[in-house]
Amino acid sequence: MADIRFDGKVAIVTGAGGGLGRQHALELARRGAKVLVNDLGGSVDGSGGSSEAAQKVVEEIKAFGGEAIANGSSVTDDAGVANMVKQAMDTWGRIDILIANAGILRDKTLSKMELADFELVLQVHVFGTFKPIKAVWDIMKAQNYGRIVVTTSSSGMYGNFGQSNYGAAKMAVLGLMNTLKLEGAKNDVKINAISPVAATRMTEGLMPPEVLAKLAPEYVTPGVVYLCSDEAPTGAILTAGAGAFALSRIYETEGVYLGEGGLSAEEVRDSWDQITDEAGQKAYFNGGEQGQKFFRKMAGG
Repeated sequence: MADIRFDGKVAIVTGAGGGLGRQHALELARRGAKVLVNDLGGSVDGSGGSSEAAQKVVEEIKAFGGEAIANGSSVTDDAGVANMVKQAMDTWGRIDILIANAGILRDKTLSKMELADFELVLQVHVFGTFKPIKAVWDIMKAQNYGRIVVTTSSSGMYGNFGQSNYGAAKMAVLGLMNTLKLEGAKNDVKINAISPVAATRMTEGLMPPEVLAKLAPEYVTPGVVYLCSDEAPTGAILTAGAGAFALSRIYETEGVYLGEGGLSAEEVRDSWDQITDEAGQKAYFNGGEQGQKFFRKMAGG
C-alpha cells in the first residue's frame, strides 16, 4: 500500500511545543502537511506562557523543508482559539486536521485537592479540547473532510491514584468524541482518541529514567498519524506506548430482564452473576443500541 501522505492538507496541533505534540507536528510536516504549531508555553501545572516553544518547532519543520507557523494562544481562551483558526485559514485557506493535545497536571488526592485544581484541569483538557473542535467543525463540514484526534488517558478509563481531576477530564473527552463521531459522519469528519503512555514533562516525575527511555513520544506518533489519515476509522480509542498499540472499548454485558412487578434491590443482588456474565457482551457504537437491547429483553428476546 502507498505511504500515508498529507500533501495539500492543513493541520493544527495544540500543545505542540514539546513532547507528544511536537512529535505529532513534525511527523505530519514530514509527510507533507502544512502545520500550525500551537503552544502557550506554560509550565506543566498551567502557569506562565510563551510562544517561544512553538516557534522552535516551526524552525525545526522549516529546516527540513516543511511549512509551518507558530501560535501562542491558550486553548481555553475563546478569542485565542478564534485567532488560532483565523491564522490557519488566512494563511492556507482550509483546515483538515486537528490534534487536541494540550494538557496540564495538578495531581493531588481528593482530600488535598482544591476546587481550583479540579476546575483548571477540566478547563484545559475538556474546554481546551471542545473549543478548538467547535472552531474548526463547520469548516470541516463545509469542505466535507476533517480528521480530529483527541487525547485521553488510562487515568480516565481505568483510574490512577491522585488524578481525579485529570481522570474526569480525560473520560469527558471520550463522551465528546462518541457524539461527534455520529454528527460528523455524513460529512466525512472523523474523530478518534489516542491514549498515550509516553515520556514527557507531564510524566517525567512519575517513572524511573530507565522506563522513560523506552517511552519516547515518537513511539506514539505513528498511531496518531494513522488516525489523521484518509483511511482512519472513527470513534476509536487507540492506546499506545513503547511501540505497542491496542484498541480500548467500553463493553456492555447482555444482562438479564427482571421484569417490572415487585422489582427490588434484592433481585438485582441475587441476579448479579447473570448481570455481569461476559458471554455475549458487546461494544456499542451509539447509545440507541443499548435501548434497543432493553426493549428486546422486555419483549422476551
